[in-house]
Amino acid sequence: MRWPLPSFPYPPSKDGFWNPVTSTLNWCEEDYYATIYSAEIVNTLTNLLFMGLGFKGIISCRQNQHDQIFLVAYLGYLVVGTGSFLFHSTLKYPMQLVDELSMIYTTCLMVYASFSYTRPVNVRVILGVSLALLSVFITLYYHYIQDPVFHQVVYAILTTVVVLRSMHTMEVTLRPRWRKSREEDRLERQKQGLPVPTKERQHYENVRDMKTLKTMWFMVAYGLSIFLGGFAIWNLDNQFCSSIRRWRRQVGLPWGIFLEGHGWWYGFLSYLSGATHYVLSPTYSISRHVMTGVGAYLYIIWGIWLRHCLNGRQDDYHLRWAHFWHFPEVIRTTPTSDNGVSRAKKST
Repeated sequence: MRWPLPSFPYPPSKDGFWNPVTSTLNWCEEDYYATIYSAEIVNTLTNLLFMGLGFKGIISCRQNQHDQIFLVAYLGYLVVGTGSFLFHSTLKYPMQLVDELSMIYTTCLMVYASFSYTRPVNVRVILGVSLALLSVFITLYYHYIQDPVFHQVVYAILTTVVVLRSMHTMEVTLRPRWRKSREEDRLERQKQGLPVPTKERQHYENVRDMKTLKTMWFMVAYGLSIFLGGFAIWNLDNQFCSSIRRWRRQVGLPWGIFLEGHGWWYGFLSYLSGATHYVLSPTYSISRHVMTGVGAYLYIIWGIWLRHCLNGRQDDYHLRWAHFWHFPEVIRTTPTSDNGVSRAKKST
């Protein structure tokens, strides 16, 4: 059956500027059909979302004075997007390593940030050295076996550890029933010479924290849904590549672009995986790039907001997220003299 919408046929693949292909991975998008300077044009260009959100996050960190760890996280996010851009442009093994190993290093950094918070110096040193040695081992072993499955499994394990740690931290920090009883907290504050909150203030904090917790859990569920959806798309792209390539050529351009599962999964997945404490979650695949790019960004936003809660600064920052299809941002609030409580200014 002929495709009813206007389109033009896919051009044939050509000899590329970066030939020969030396990477251990080659995705379902046909090589060098659009230009000789980019092996996989759609998978390459979808990384621009990654890079744009990386710059957006860096600017937001500087403007809103978030902890430096998140500036480092956004720099790592930007490196991952740039590495993926170069990898899909060239399909060269060194660029593949930049893409994949930067994900491991950034995630190890976020593991350190998550588990070292408020720990003694000796614990932080041991944790830092252990993670550095782990990164070196992963690098050397991956280069030795050159098996992408090893990278994917290690990355999944590290990310899962940080996500579960972040969920636990979020619950015990914000849910009132997991905190110390009011009397225990009152006695501890008195011993330390700190002001004891009034019943009204305690009630305000409980209501505020439950509202924050509800929004955070929505971010987690939303992110996981996108991640699993993106993972399913990526697997379909891998399993039925020959059929998908045939369908693309039947529908022609530009419609065939929407059948580029790797690119869409990665960016969208990134949006989805957006729910961890301090970790970046750039995952594989246009669905990989669009879905992963957004998911990883959301991941860091959750971490920024949770860190401010850990620091007891919930009233100093608020989440600006008017609609779920917008990119959220944690921004400073405008203090008011309303019962001594700072309130967030209304989002525009």
